[in-house]
Amino acid sequence: MTEQRNAVVLVSGGLDSGTVLSMARAQNFECYALSFNYGQRHTAELVAANRICEEMGAKEHKVVTLNLDSIGGSALTDIDIAVPEQETQGIPVTYVPARNTVFLSIALGWAEVLNAHDIFIGVNAVDYSGYPDCRPEFISAFETLANLATREGVEGRPVRIQTPLIDLSKAEIIQRGVELGVDYSLTVSCYQADAEGRACGVCESCRLRRQGFEQAGVADPTRYKVGQ
Repeated sequence: MTEQRNAVVLVSGGLDSGTVLSMARAQNFECYALSFNYGQRHTAELVAANRICEEMGAKEHKVVTLNLDSIGGSALTDIDIAVPEQETQGIPVTYVPARNTVFLSIALGWAEVLNAHDIFIGVNAVDYSGYPDCRPEFISAFETLANLATREGVEGRPVRIQTPLIDLSKAEIIQRGVELGVDYSLTVSCYQADAEGRACGVCESCRLRRQGFEQAGVADPTRYKVGQ
């Protein structure tokens, strides 16, 4: 057995972050899960995040409240901006300005407190939907910043930003998760899930998720709203 190390794992409640948590656990990390109530319209994901953390044995699950809805600029934080139900080009309106930068910054702070030198995040550059803060270049730049801006980094104990899904398709992510025993029925990926966590079936996240299960040859356990 290798020595167990602490890691901070960003857990949104969706398919990708559930898979990442299972991967970190499989690598014998003691996982401290971090979720955010940031003013998103789909708060059912936080209920899902709690279920996932309990099911997968996270050491602790912390939910940090932010008010990104106070600056708006995204369909996920401003109810006056409609969530697209058709495929779009370029950076979509579901992009939340600077979200991953903010999330990783808070994860970095908690990692220092926990003496954790690994932060896991489920960003993906294959099905990344045009989000600039899901690219490898962003992750590399943030890791550089992290090791310039922290006591741990300056004293020679660098932090690593772990992105095990970065080069995987949605189908490959699902296949990895199934191998690790992830119960995807616990997850919520929809951008506009209802209060019970049922998916709309038509937003971009739902389309990528459904396609991923189809391509992986795995039964889709997603609960959809009536008619979807």
